[in-house]
Amino acid sequence: MTNVNLNRRGLLAASGAVLVTGASGLIAPARAQSFDPTPTMRGGANNYRPGAPIVDRIGGGGFITTGTVRRAGDGAPLAGRRIQVWAHTTEGHERDERSHGATLTDANGVFRMEMPQIVPAFGQPHGHLAYDAEFDDGGFETVFLRPVMASASDTQLTVDFVLRPA
Repeated sequence: MTNVNLNRRGLLAASGAVLVTGASGLIAPARAQSFDPTPTMRGGANNYRPGAPIVDRIGGGGFITTGTVRRAGDGAPLAGRRIQVWAHTTEGHERDERSHGATLTDANGVFRMEMPQIVPAFGQPHGHLAYDAEFDDGGFETVFLRPVMASASDTQLTVDFVLRPA
């Protein structure tokens, strides 16, 4: 038999409630984290190609771009959202059609795209990603991102989207 301290703290802990103790020492329920929408980044739409095809991967692969897509406010994962990825790589410039592809998020809001190694363009190794509402029926606002990598030798880029309902 498990011993449970049946004072107020022990009873709440045994019930599975999540508690936070404040500066006063009083116990209060934990509050859910709020997810602010991701703003579009300057330069994110550079060389964007509307309606890039959904593909298994871009080119020969070797570099992984991954992330999650969530709804603003409650942070719920968004399944089936279309994310486009493009970059200047060892196999092509970011303006080349063959350097663009799109993928869909899974049931957990996770997306993954394999592509050739990203190389610096204009002195910075960076990728481009888009959630384009025009090519999706989800009722969210378009977001273009241009994340810069820490190093040209990085072989993975993780980018998360938090989408605002339209």
